[in-house]
Amino acid sequence: MLAIFKKEINQFFNSVTGYVAIILFLVANGLFLFVFPDTSLLDTGYANLDPLFDLAPLIYLLLIPAITMRCFADEFKTGTMELLSTKPLSWWQIVMGKFWGSLLIVVISLIPTFVYYIAIRQLSIAPQQLDNGGILGAYTGLFLLGAVFTAIGLWSSSLTSNAMIAFLIAVFTCYIFYNGFDALSKIPAFSGGADYYLQMAGIKFHYASVSRGVIDSRDIIYFISLIGLMLYLTKLSLQRKLWQNG
Repeated sequence: MLAIFKKEINQFFNSVTGYVAIILFLVANGLFLFVFPDTSLLDTGYANLDPLFDLAPLIYLLLIPAITMRCFADEFKTGTMELLSTKPLSWWQIVMGKFWGSLLIVVISLIPTFVYYIAIRQLSIAPQQLDNGGILGAYTGLFLLGAVFTAIGLWSSSLTSNAMIAFLIAVFTCYIFYNGFDALSKIPAFSGGADYYLQMAGIKFHYASVSRGVIDSRDIIYFISLIGLMLYLTKLSLQRKLWQNG
């Protein structure tokens, strides 16, 4: 698994695409948080990072599929997936190596955003009034969200040898899981009880809960379960494609 992990990291940073994806993520965050007046942290009148945690999931909808779209698609396109399957590695080791490698890249893209916290702390009249617990909870939620999107991206990449198709499938699926259930719950036909359960089925409900700084075991179980489900589906997809090609 470690070999797969290292290969994933090296493959990403040996291409210009990797650097461009992370730079665009940071530039987009910087523009929205410090330049554009409607979302600027400097115009809110109080020190917090709420705009970052509201904006980052939407950017992740594009960034993470861009990171994961080549994980398995390129392996199928170049024919190295068949070779990889003959190595003394289990299917779970292959999937988990790809998952942890991709997730580390997501975390690397997240680390520079701590500069925003430092900037807000320096600009704040009373730095001690910053809700550090809430910020830590929000970063935890963003990490869990990134892990879910990574798992969805891997599953999408396992479906096709075309990286662009994998990207589009991942963007659509991530959006449905993040915002689709919440949007569906607002249909009048589901009001009166069903709307609440529909919201609970979506990522946005649990991300918002964790981002408030309250780490609830139910939210953690939800994220871990969804990650496990998508990785299991990825494993099944890889096995099916190799059996069909064999």
